[in-house]
Amino acid sequence: MKFTGTDSYVATEDLTIAVNAAVTLGRPLLVKGEPGTGKTELARQVAASLGVPMFEWHVKSTTRAQQGLYEYDAVSRLRDSQLGEERVHDVRNYIRKGKLWQAFEANTRVVLLIDEIDKADIEFPNDLLQELDRMEFHVYETGETIRAVQRPIVIITSNNEKELPDAFLRRCFFHYIRFPDMETLKRIVAVHHPDIKEALLTRALTRFYEIRETPGLKKKPSTSEVLDWLKLLLAEDLSPEDLQTDTKSALPRLHGALLKNEQDVHLFERLAFMARSGR
Repeated sequence: MKFTGTDSYVATEDLTIAVNAAVTLGRPLLVKGEPGTGKTELARQVAASLGVPMFEWHVKSTTRAQQGLYEYDAVSRLRDSQLGEERVHDVRNYIRKGKLWQAFEANTRVVLLIDEIDKADIEFPNDLLQELDRMEFHVYETGETIRAVQRPIVIITSNNEKELPDAFLRRCFFHYIRFPDMETLKRIVAVHHPDIKEALLTRALTRFYEIRETPGLKKKPSTSEVLDWLKLLLAEDLSPEDLQTDTKSALPRLHGALLKNEQDVHLFERLAFMARSGR
């Protein structure tokens, strides 16, 4: 099973090497990179490319590792016991399978996405060490051990909001998705906007990279945001000349697609003021 990218996802050579290396080693692939660089979409495209099912576990700040294995609903069982329900005699009726359990019991190889693992508590990755390493876990309520029928392809994403434990990192194959250069970004745009004219694309991406490289910018616009911006430019039927920098306003046209906080908007307004003042 080799991942080579798909028609709807431009995968660089180093990214395809990382995916295939993780699959060969049977290790989770830990993917980091700026938000909007396609980390989550990578897992979906790997599943599509290999023709296998996918399970998605989206981690939140309140997510516990146990939820990925299973959850035992003791409250419902107590209520059913008080009501004299027959189902109360089988504890399995009160166990809700998590995404790891679902992936482990699949009869075919699957892709398991653990998305934004760095959102959870610092202990979250450590709590999954044994399960991801041994591909099995114990269900205490039933006394059974759940083992993976086939080792899933595990893809874990992180936005680098917090450091992950060394013990966890040792068990992963790591890849950092670098922000694409101009040529790679043009290939990505071609997938989403195949009819965009070359002159407009070149001018828009040049302006986009100028914005990203502006000193003092709090949040650099991402790949997904430039795709939204280009969609708006096409919808407004703007020309390359419409994107020329105007000293009256250093803000790009339709800047709300690129700049996502007031500090960055004020930064460009100050730059425009300084340009008009000749400073």
